[in-house]
Amino acid sequence: MSAVDTRSLPRNAAPEASTPARWPVLAVIAVGGALGAMGRHGIDVLLPAPDREFPLGTFLVNVVGCLLIGALAGALFRPGAHRLLRPFVAVGVLGGFTTFSTYAVQALTLALDEEVGTATGYLIVTAVSALLAVEAGLVLSRGLSHRRRRRSR
Repeated sequence: MSAVDTRSLPRNAAPEASTPARWPVLAVIAVGGALGAMGRHGIDVLLPAPDREFPLGTFLVNVVGCLLIGALAGALFRPGAHRLLRPFVAVGVLGGFTTFSTYAVQALTLALDEEVGTATGYLIVTAVSALLAVEAGLVLSRGLSHRRRRRSR
């Protein structure tokens, strides 16, 4: 077996190739994840998922998280962004806030409880809404960015 030369890969493709300062990245992900999970728990308290009904809280968490990642994409992924911004916000906060696993378990539970229509609707509406939310966030952030550039001329 031959070793892969990680020098030709993008920096994010081979984390082991970039050894300097892994701990700060892990720390901001942990802090961001804790903050996101606390926000998620708050939504669960305000909007608990009733048995055999559409899980509105989880739906809203996932759609809002997608809207935010779309809206923040310009700031998080631009070349001059601080190296800890993306791991903190995208991986930590929004990763801790949104939840694909709960979405999948809730859909399966609904189906097993013979609420197949609700389960199917939940699966489709969440997936479509999440994609539309990312796009809406991107459009929003591009519009604001374009407006700021026009004002600065």
